[in-house]
Parts: sequence; C-alpha cells; structure tokens
Amino acid sequence: MEAGKLPVKELIRQALDALQYVYAPYSEFSVGAALLAENGAIYQGCNIENAAYTPSNCAERTAFFKAISEGNRDFQAICIVGGRKGIPTEYTAPCGVCRQVMMEFCDPKDFKVILAVDEQHYDIYILEELLPMGFGPANLNE
Repeated sequence: MEAGKLPVKELIRQALDALQYVYAPYSEFSVGAALLAENGAIYQGCNIENAAYTPSNCAERTAFFKAISEGNRDFQAICIVGGRKGIPTEYTAPCGVCRQVMMEFCDPKDFKVILAVDEQHYDIYILEELLPMGFGPANLNE
C-alpha cells in the first residue's frame, strides 16, 4: 500500500465480498464492512441477526470486534456497503451504536468512513461529520 494513500477500491471490494457471509433472515437487509488498520490489515465484517433482535450485531461492529480481539486497535478507515437481499443500491450509513464504537477506537477528525454502492459510486466522510460532538475516551480524561 502506498504511504498516505487510502486503498478505497480494495476496501470496497472487501466490503462487497463480506456480503456473502451475512446472516439476515429476518430483515433481509445485508451489510458488509471492511475495516483498514494502521498496519494495513483489513478486517471484514457482516451483519448477524438473531430472532430476539437485541443480540444482533452490525457489520461494522463485527469488523471492529474481530480486529480488536486479534490485538489491533489502530484504524484508518472503514468501508460499508449494504442493501436488501445483499444487493447494494444506495449508501448504507452506520447506525448510532456503530458510530459510538468507532468513536471509542478512532480519531474522529481523521478516521475515514467510506459509504459505497460499488467501486464507481462512493463517498468518503470523516467520523466527526457522522458523529458531531461525539462522546469518547477524551471526554473522560482530564
């Protein structure tokens, strides 16, 4: 990976690839994510539903928890794709809980959130744009 260059197309491909692992029999809304760590590792995530709904997990958190459980806590960007029955047709933004998890581990002024439909149609935001005035670890430090 070229220094300072975000591998947007690769992240989109990885997020789209993650759609094949989705377990969404209730909503039939599939979400795939690809999380880029500072060391260049990419962690895929998919949404995983549960009949009781509350124990369900979003693709973004699946990717973060996978990375964190493997010892990685420094991240550059995440790409998110989603759509009914696994077909992305419009941008799928992260829910509030996922934004809060991102706030826990990422610099809101620097962490990139890529919302994509395919390699040609995507927008890039920074976390602060999606979670203005977010509450994170810095709020608890003196």
